[in-house]
Amino acid sequence: NNEIEDLLQLALILYNNSEYYSLKEELNMLVNSKDNIFFLYLRENENIAFCHCSIRNDYVEGSKSSPVGYLEGIYVKELYRKQGIARLLLDKCEQWAKHKGCKQFASDCILNNTLSEKFHLKNGFKEANKIIHFIKDI
Repeated sequence: NNEIEDLLQLALILYNNSEYYSLKEELNMLVNSKDNIFFLYLRENENIAFCHCSIRNDYVEGSKSSPVGYLEGIYVKELYRKQGIARLLLDKCEQWAKHKGCKQFASDCILNNTLSEKFHLKNGFKEANKIIHFIKDI
């Protein structure tokens, strides 16, 4: 349960507009799912990074196979960036997805997140599409 709390603290930074209790409930549910995995990266007993990977069986933009491994989120504390930690976590996710029978691995980022876009392109991802989502109350 301490690992979930550690994961939650890092996830709250990544998902900065999330509410603590709803995010904790969601993480508890995902941690117990066979189609989701989380990796925590510790250095000197400090949690400095995490990633969340899932297996998606529905259509994934740009994919030609199913299921597809999906990088749901990745975060490295700013002080520890540019040290290969995110790449190491991504490798772990890709290995896990291969073990689950995936032949492709996907991810996404919001349009103006250039840091994330550069990370993805540097690590072998190819842009599949750019999308703007719309919503309105009815």
